[in-house]
Amino acid sequence: MRKVATAAMFAALSATALGMTAGQPAAAAPSVNMEAVVKAAMWDPYKADQSITPGSGDSVKAVEQALAAKNLLDKKQVDGHFGTSTVTAYQKYQKSLGHSGLAASGLPGKGSLTELGKGRYTVTAPISVGAKTSLDGKTVNKRTADMIAAAEKKAGVKFTITQGSYNAGGVGASGGTHDGGGAVDISVNNISNKSAAVKALREVGFAAWHRTPSQGNWAEHIHGIAISDTDMSPQAQAQAGDYFKGLNGLASHAKDDGPKVKKVTWEEFKRG
Repeated sequence: MRKVATAAMFAALSATALGMTAGQPAAAAPSVNMEAVVKAAMWDPYKADQSITPGSGDSVKAVEQALAAKNLLDKKQVDGHFGTSTVTAYQKYQKSLGHSGLAASGLPGKGSLTELGKGRYTVTAPISVGAKTSLDGKTVNKRTADMIAAAEKKAGVKFTITQGSYNAGGVGASGGTHDGGGAVDISVNNISNKSAAVKALREVGFAAWHRTPSQGNWAEHIHGIAISDTDMSPQAQAQAGDYFKGLNGLASHAKDDGPKVKKVTWEEFKRG
């Protein structure tokens, strides 16, 4: 009887130490929604205020708490807003893992987000850009290729890609937007309704605009950035931020002149 009582007492004390009542299971680790975190990282740094991207606050805060625990982020910045301070802290974390270049831009990827969460949170709704592939002889990733196919179906026209992704230094006028993933330029030669084409791209998750020679040193084309592509360059991220703010993604930061649609990611589009 004494041994049984001792075991029961030990179990009760252990439960108390863990903040539980005896017989209750341990609390599950919080979850971090990767889709929400990446969307916030696309949008929040470019806002004029500290507002929280809808649906992202709790997940971003859990990431910020993990960064603060590693002394990479001031605790007063743990607020659910993935602003410039959080971007810088996350970039430092990526570098601490041995990453460099685009892999240490401050934009969370699945690997680093999972590593940061060990013992603190689990990652849900992961984003995968897939392997590199080719469209019209230009390199893109599978996620971008799938988005293009969906937009073509919506627009009822076959797009011709004139510049793809992962094209570092390829076209100077692009300003680095094509250095990483998610960026495409599309010919307008066979597109009669350019606005409808841009609208279709936006509806499946691109930040897209019709570019004309009057805007810069380039031929007329449609430029698209696949929102929430975790391989994209900082310059492309800034264009996505401009898009969320209702601007044109150019150095002028003028008002967006494209068709109005509900701004969504590819993952949100697929869910309908």
